[in-house]
Amino acid sequence: MKSLNYLNKFFYEYRFRILIGILITIIARIFALVAPNLIGDSITIIENYLRSGGNPSILKKNLISNIFFIVGASIMAGIFTFVMRQTLINVSRFIEFDLKNEIFQKYQELNISFYKNSRIGDLMNRISEDVSKVRMYVGPALMYSINTITLFIIIITYMLSIDVKLTLYTITPLPLLSLVIYKLSKRINIKSMKVQESLSKLTTIAQESFSGISIIKSYTIEQELSNHIEDVSMETRNRHIDLAKFQSWFLPMMVLLIGMSNILVIYIGGNQFINGKIELGVLAEFIIYVNMLTWPVATVGWVTSIVQQAEASQSRINQFLNEKIKIINKSSKILKIKGEIEFKNINFTYEETNIKALSDINFKLKNGESLGIIGPVGCGKSTLLELIVRNYDPKSGEILIDNIDLKNHNINNIRNNISYVPQTTFLFNDTIKNNIRFGKSDAEISDIKKYSKISCINDEIEEFPKRYNSILGERGINLSGGQKQRIALARALIKKPKVLLLDDCLSAVDLETENTITQNLQKETNNITKIIVSQRTSTIKMCNKIIVLNQGKVIEIGNHEELIKNTEGYYHQINYKQNKKTH
Repeated sequence: MKSLNYLNKFFYEYRFRILIGILITIIARIFALVAPNLIGDSITIIENYLRSGGNPSILKKNLISNIFFIVGASIMAGIFTFVMRQTLINVSRFIEFDLKNEIFQKYQELNISFYKNSRIGDLMNRISEDVSKVRMYVGPALMYSINTITLFIIIITYMLSIDVKLTLYTITPLPLLSLVIYKLSKRINIKSMKVQESLSKLTTIAQESFSGISIIKSYTIEQELSNHIEDVSMETRNRHIDLAKFQSWFLPMMVLLIGMSNILVIYIGGNQFINGKIELGVLAEFIIYVNMLTWPVATVGWVTSIVQQAEASQSRINQFLNEKIKIINKSSKILKIKGEIEFKNINFTYEETNIKALSDINFKLKNGESLGIIGPVGCGKSTLLELIVRNYDPKSGEILIDNIDLKNHNINNIRNNISYVPQTTFLFNDTIKNNIRFGKSDAEISDIKKYSKISCINDEIEEFPKRYNSILGERGINLSGGQKQRIALARALIKKPKVLLLDDCLSAVDLETENTITQNLQKETNNITKIIVSQRTSTIKMCNKIIVLNQGKVIEIGNHEELIKNTEGYYHQINYKQNKKTH
């Protein structure tokens, strides 16, 4: 149960509720023990009456009195049991809530490289299925464990006070029970881990299938995918069945051992009764006590199964909760950002692939200046922007924002002052209005329309049946690539950032629309520092500075007029080819 030790902090937080639950459990069990004692007493009264005779009215009075107390005690036991469930089960829901929030917070803090190496379906399964397994441990398993332990202590202590020999014979099967539980629980833990892994795999395949349904249909691979999912589902089913086979051993073993205890009580107790050592009521009382232990003993197996599954699930959760956060927020100061950016000897290598993406990058931008970046695929253009928003930290060199090392800035403050439109546009399954407002939650519709016009998307939105209230499909599936890019651009502009990062975000837009957007950006973003990555010289020719990257290195730097003069340079050649195509 080492992995479950992580939950101890939650138990400590809700310790008073748990202690109240334990106290109520003890009270409920004490009331539950009243009935067997009174039943045994009633049988003894009847036995004595049959043996020696007596007043029938007194017998009747005693029996009615016992019945009254039995009913009263049963009602009180039921009430306290209800309160016990409400107390301890609610604790499990509180812990589930806290654990899910903690996991989600960790998800948001983990660096981008973690997500590149993780499957979304697996992450979803850990925050849903795995947390549900853990909740069963901190809820029902805890409650029944407390209930069982309390009942055992109270019942066996009372039984020992009545007859030590008979009690010892009664509990003889319990060591065997412990051994069986130990052996089975070890196998259940291993099999539970395999079940959760299979569920994660199945969730991942389903999630990827739904996201890529258009590709699946266009390549007509529905049948192949169905066969693959069927194979994984069959593997998951077989692992569930394998786990269920081991779990199914518990209840029969419990019933067998309780049956053995009943036989021992009847045999040993019967002999003691025949020899006049105990009364018939005591024998009946012991039989009731043994059967009262049936359900708690049966739950031992069920609880053990829950604990082992929770252990497997918490172990999977701990794997990423223990992941080190590489991008550390070192400052809590909220500084006013002007937008000056400087790269000093920046080098960066991706740890996953050991590919050096940037080498000795140097440039400086003043507030309101613009930088264009162009170069062949894989030259490090996008990586450079990722470093500015601190999705990664450089391996060496300094990135200065307003003459302060980026690592010494408050990371949230920096990101609040930067609008970043990446290559891959992500839109939410919500209205167009809310997708644009994502950049500024309190934005008025007038602002939304203003920046939509700057992005040249307003006219097309107005043609939609519900205009800005039109619901977009997941990831904006019902929009064209150019429409998605322009909505993402409007979302970035409405934030009114100090720094605007555009990563080839107009690649799906025609040249005429691109020129209009570029001109609009020139007018509306004079005081904003801009870094624009593009494969088109027409997008970046108005920038104050342009750098050409190749294999992570700056091979050319200057403005448009300066670069086209170098007839042997990459920029001149790509500009010539692109202009030739448009004429």
